[in-house]
Amino acid sequence: MSAHSLRPSPHLVLGGARSGKSFYAESLIAGFASPYVYVATARVLDAEMSERVGKHRERRGPTWETIECPCDLTATLKLLRERNRPVLVDCLTLWLTNLILGSSQEASEQHIEELCEFLRGANYPLVLVANEVGFGIVPDNPLGRRFRDLAGLANQRVAAECAAVTLVVAGIPLPLKG
Repeated sequence: MSAHSLRPSPHLVLGGARSGKSFYAESLIAGFASPYVYVATARVLDAEMSERVGKHRERRGPTWETIECPCDLTATLKLLRERNRPVLVDCLTLWLTNLILGSSQEASEQHIEELCEFLRGANYPLVLVANEVGFGIVPDNPLGRRFRDLAGLANQRVAAECAAVTLVVAGIPLPLKG
């Protein structure tokens, strides 16, 4: 049996800020043969974010190829299907942030549905990371509440399509599905 057949895919890794979810997701991908693909959804808009990105790239090392993809995630994942490499998407929450700031609620929900449709047929090692934002306080403004609601909706829909879901709390992975 290959490593690909031993691990359920796609796999959603959820957690709060600084919970260890990205490190755990990287360890899942590292269980496959390299090279690996890291799909980064963050936009680097300031020096502090640039420094964070640099540290993450250094930690991953040279076996990881990074593809920056702030918005067109499903199209990127479709192209990567042809390369048959293990892929880590980090993170869906930042992807949603980019979508919600650039389009309507309906368009954002359509992007989520397109991603879910793709996940139903994903046939390569794929790990997706997302923040679990529902544990926090209710935002005090309409945009914050809209974002929280969209993130919760996306996490539910993506989790339903994934073969495995893990919640990471304080660096401890807690399997929820698969």
